[in-house]
Amino acid sequence: MADLTYIGLLRGVNVGRSVRVAMADLRTLVEALGYRDVRTILNSGNVVFTGPRGPTARVAAQVELALARHVGAPVRVIVLTAPELAAAVAANPLVKIAPDPSRLVIAAPSNAKDLTRLNPLLERDWAPEALASGPRVAYFWCPNGFAESPVAEAVLRAFGDAVTMRNWATVGKLLALSVAKRP
Repeated sequence: MADLTYIGLLRGVNVGRSVRVAMADLRTLVEALGYRDVRTILNSGNVVFTGPRGPTARVAAQVELALARHVGAPVRVIVLTAPELAAAVAANPLVKIAPDPSRLVIAAPSNAKDLTRLNPLLERDWAPEALASGPRVAYFWCPNGFAESPVAEAVLRAFGDAVTMRNWATVGKLLALSVAKRP
């Protein structure tokens, strides 16, 4: 069975007074778990790596345990496969209305089945913002910024700490890194 590329999204690291994780340490931790081609982008907890096919929940649990041992505090990790991320990018219905990639956001829950928590929110009119749901992630557009976004607040309330978010610019970088072939 062929290996698979995974994208690990750490929730709430290196922002404000949150848990600090050096990206070099994150790469070392993931490599110590037996994964290869480990690459990080930005300083906000994004890691792309390759390894044997397996349930993303198991992969996330392995990384969470290693991080907890390293930093002495729990760190939520959401893991997507490269095909899941590619499908999420292709399925985004909001790209046509969202000209600023820093204000177009994906919300990736730990479990895709939890996206049903958004069903009541999907029925609301959020104008000028927008909310949509896909097969693995939710999408929202917050033209006035994330910090003051009613949609962002509602999504966070729906998922609690079982979700992490990335803006569209970061998602594009993660997708490019997940499909790039290492020399």
